[in-house]
Amino acid sequence: MWLFATFQFLYLLTSTGRVRTPDEYNTLYTTESLVLRGSTAVPQAVQLHNFYGRYDLHGQPRAAYPPGQALLCAPWYALGQYLMVRLPGVPADDTDLVVAFSSTLSSATFSALTVTLFFLLLTGTGIPARAALFAAAMVGLGTPIFAYSGWLFSEPISAAVFVGVALLLFGRGHDPITLRTASIAGLVLGLGTIVRPTNVLAIPAFTVAVLVRDGKPALRAAFLMCAASAVGVAILLTYNTLLFGGPFEFGYPATAEGAKALNTFDTPLVKGLYGFLLSPGKSFFVFAPPVILALAGLPRLWKLERGAATVAMLFPLMYLFFFARYTQWEGGYCVGPRYLVPSIVLLCLALGPMLAEGAPRVRKTALVLLGLGAFVQCVSLATSFMEDQVPRGRYYDANWTYRLGYSLIGQIRLLWRYLASGEPARLGLGWDRWFVFLHKGGVSAATLAVLGLLMLAGLGISLAGLARNVNSAT
Repeated sequence: MWLFATFQFLYLLTSTGRVRTPDEYNTLYTTESLVLRGSTAVPQAVQLHNFYGRYDLHGQPRAAYPPGQALLCAPWYALGQYLMVRLPGVPADDTDLVVAFSSTLSSATFSALTVTLFFLLLTGTGIPARAALFAAAMVGLGTPIFAYSGWLFSEPISAAVFVGVALLLFGRGHDPITLRTASIAGLVLGLGTIVRPTNVLAIPAFTVAVLVRDGKPALRAAFLMCAASAVGVAILLTYNTLLFGGPFEFGYPATAEGAKALNTFDTPLVKGLYGFLLSPGKSFFVFAPPVILALAGLPRLWKLERGAATVAMLFPLMYLFFFARYTQWEGGYCVGPRYLVPSIVLLCLALGPMLAEGAPRVRKTALVLLGLGAFVQCVSLATSFMEDQVPRGRYYDANWTYRLGYSLIGQIRLLWRYLASGEPARLGLGWDRWFVFLHKGGVSAATLAVLGLLMLAGLGISLAGLARNVNSAT
């Protein structure tokens, strides 16, 4: 609990508190419609000329994504709509800014939950608490789960789902997986497709992991897990049929920028693999340096827990090869390998056995990789990636094709420019922090200071509680 609270308050403090991309906006619009009107239609997106999706059979505009993330974000939206906009110092015409800020904080919670479940999974497989805590810190600070805690994408929710399922299946010692546990895990995996349809890839990955772990006796558990996962998949396919006339008719538009078809698989495999492995703007080695040590730890994880090791190896490979062929493999406007973020977290499970050995060289390497990863995440969060990527020719070429030479250099230059200049930037530009953004929007400095101090106090108390628990446990 102290670990969750620590990362929750840290991520709250470092959140950007705003939405930028069509993906984020249309999720926000769907959440708004659910809370205020009990519908997933987004007429407000059309009115604001920011619609990304399709019209359903009844002529209603629907966002391109199923409603899972919007449903889970609803409590944060309601917090903003019914409480935060009524705080002193919040002008009436700032409602949209404040509600978007509150909704974005949901990613901070799901990212903190991911780190906590990751820690519990490692301790459940026999990793000592200190080593598991170090590994959790590497994931929470040195991988893109940190950066994505500050934006309204679905990756933190997906990561929490997958790590939670791995905890259910493999985090309770070496006892065989019960039918009840397999059913619950399958149900959660199936419902995860309502957050993002491509999460269906997790179902075969976890099924194989269960069979590898327990062999032939696990056939019934594997079958039940697949059967239970069919519930969530059936809900998604029924939703598609009712809205768009067919189970595999998702809400994605046929084309987007420059009339380019995005939801096909025409990227050459070599190009996609190069992008995810070696390109400066999307390589997971650049944006998640801890995976370098994790790759070395996979054989040790295999000896310790074969189910977790299978997921840590198979899941990233499946996602890597699937999205390497995807037309928009880069993930649209975003930082790093967005689609691979949940799989990066699972790959990092192999950090546990490496750190458990306690070798000084391993610990020094881990600290260096943690520092590099944290630097990358801080740069990613410091200024708006949209400010760097939107100018034509930097991120996309004239044909809306991702430029493989793109890198973080642009954001580093932005960061240096704002550090060196005292000139205030326009709303939405400059320092990408919620308190800067909301203050520019008109929220009083006193109200923002109180919110910030409460978060700082929560972080300090949580860190103290975490330190006491670690010391008493060891």
